[in-house]
Amino acid sequence: MGNFESKLKVFWEIFYEHNGYTRVLTGLKNTLYIAIVGLAIGIVIGTLIAIVKVLPRYNRVTKILNSFCTFYVGLFRGTPIVVQLLVAYYVVLPLIGVNMSALEVCVLVFGLNSGAYVSEIMRGGIMSVDPGQMEAGRALGLSYRVTMMKIVVPQAVKNILPTLGNEFIALIKETSVVSFVGAADLYVAFNYIGSNSYEFMVPYLVMALIYIVLVMIAAFFVKIMERNLRKSDRGY
Repeated sequence: MGNFESKLKVFWEIFYEHNGYTRVLTGLKNTLYIAIVGLAIGIVIGTLIAIVKVLPRYNRVTKILNSFCTFYVGLFRGTPIVVQLLVAYYVVLPLIGVNMSALEVCVLVFGLNSGAYVSEIMRGGIMSVDPGQMEAGRALGLSYRVTMMKIVVPQAVKNILPTLGNEFIALIKETSVVSFVGAADLYVAFNYIGSNSYEFMVPYLVMALIYIVLVMIAAFFVKIMERNLRKSDRGY
């Protein structure tokens, strides 16, 4: 017990007296920023891909678009996120001459990765909407695009909100790999504290606790969304 207390004292010295908490706050901010903006990008990309994949394949353009979307989803779902980060940061961006910060690259890659998963979530949501909704929109004289965007997609989003919440939770946990390209996240912050104190047990325990709290908070809001959706479906 005394040994643990000494480890805790060393951790507190680096964390508070040597301003290690500033790095933790920066890491926490970056973790949430990557997860939130990445999910927002993923929702936009995923919605577009889902719409393309449910489009009737009546001409060459729709067939080409569908093939591209299938390739995109397979690429990002078939490779680990850390590999995507490394390839984007060290291979693709230097080849095309684009200069982006590590944090910007992480947001972009997480957004592209999330888009592949959200596309399948959104496609399932669209398929769950009663086909009569599309028929009713077309009967009113609306185009396929307008009916899809104004009637079908909003109902699909309502059906998949809890699942999107779970995708957000997954993104929070996956941000632990962004240190591979030099982005400052929670792992980098607590690794700094451990390196300066030569003691990693307490820093890593605290880091794990923070991730657990973040996931619990996100899960709490997901449950609230599910409860509200059930109430609205019942009409009270």
